[in-house]
Amino acid sequence: MSAGARPAEAITPGLRASLGHRRAWIAIAAVLVAGAVLLVVLQGAVRPPGAPLASDNAAPDGAQALVRVLEAGGVEVEAVRSLDAAIDAGRGRATVFLHDDAGLLDRDRIRELAGSVDRIVVARPDFAALEVLAPGVRLAGGAPDGLDEAACTLAPAERAGGLSAGQQLLGIDDEAAAAGFEGCFASGDAFAVVAGPSPHGAEVVLVGSVTPFANATIDEAGNAALAIGLLGSGDRLVWYLPGPGDADAADAPTLGELMPGWASPLLVLLVLVTIAAGVRSGRRFGPLVFEDLPVDVPASETGEGRARLYARGSARGRALDQLRIATIRRLATMLRLPRAADVDAVAAAAAGATGLDAASVRTLLVDAEPHGDRDLVRLANELDDLERRTRAALSPDPARAAPPTTGRRP
Repeated sequence: MSAGARPAEAITPGLRASLGHRRAWIAIAAVLVAGAVLLVVLQGAVRPPGAPLASDNAAPDGAQALVRVLEAGGVEVEAVRSLDAAIDAGRGRATVFLHDDAGLLDRDRIRELAGSVDRIVVARPDFAALEVLAPGVRLAGGAPDGLDEAACTLAPAERAGGLSAGQQLLGIDDEAAAAGFEGCFASGDAFAVVAGPSPHGAEVVLVGSVTPFANATIDEAGNAALAIGLLGSGDRLVWYLPGPGDADAADAPTLGELMPGWASPLLVLLVLVTIAAGVRSGRRFGPLVFEDLPVDVPASETGEGRARLYARGSARGRALDQLRIATIRRLATMLRLPRAADVDAVAAAAAGATGLDAASVRTLLVDAEPHGDRDLVRLANELDDLERRTRAALSPDPARAAPPTTGRRP
């Protein structure tokens, strides 16, 4: 580079320009990240600290308030999460409180529990629990309002006097009534509490709803009196919430068993339709284009397109380099230089043939930098002049090969 030449202006976009072009995507990504963080925070804030009706759960759906009252009254409460632990702890006249919120216990396990303990209180029993513990007792919907009269001989229900709204009801058929099951807090022909002897020997109390036991509603109406009376009648209480280990994976239905009968033929039909659509879409009739490939593109169009790209990006240095490369290649051919000759050898040979200064020729071929369109045009003309002078010097007919004095190519 000559002493007075300035460095070429950088045209590569900087960090600020790159961020400016991607401003919209950055804003969208920031909103998504902020939304995800907010969702995680909210879920962590509203997520209950334990399982529903867990003895150590202080959330509205927990039962910590009832357990603390029972413990303050001298009842020993033992929380267990497995069937084996519940059976071991429930022996010896202990009351077992059962709430299978996820329906993990199958009929055999419920039957095993009922045959091993003396007294079971079940909150919101499911179909399996009703079938095993109280045949003939069925789910019967919900009570529209609170219930004000026990109307039964169960002492905790009589002391409670009434229950709050939100009670689920249980129906008793003639078979269950004949077996000794009695209902309390009637609403029509159904009851909020049902008590009676299990076929397996245990005394069973079924409470249709979790409302009398939950922290949020235990202080309403006679809920607390019913819960304390049912669970605090003895010295020991086993608080049993079935855990994942109580689920029998071998008895779990397969995906095929859960699917309705029409689903399998429909899936087969969908697969066949997808395959047919893929085959149909993959077919093509005739050539994709009428021209024989490869398509020939004139060199002039390629050169003009590249020139427009250089002009649009103000890449004067790259445009001049392309002109220099072509000039050096043609000069080396005219001067009979080997293909491995470097630019210094080409500049020296061209200077020797034309009588020009070797340093000036090298500056033109290598060092000079365009600082504007005017410099680019000037250097391009000088390259053209150098090439024509060299051709004229090497031509056997100087009069015919001499460069014209006018009409210089812009």
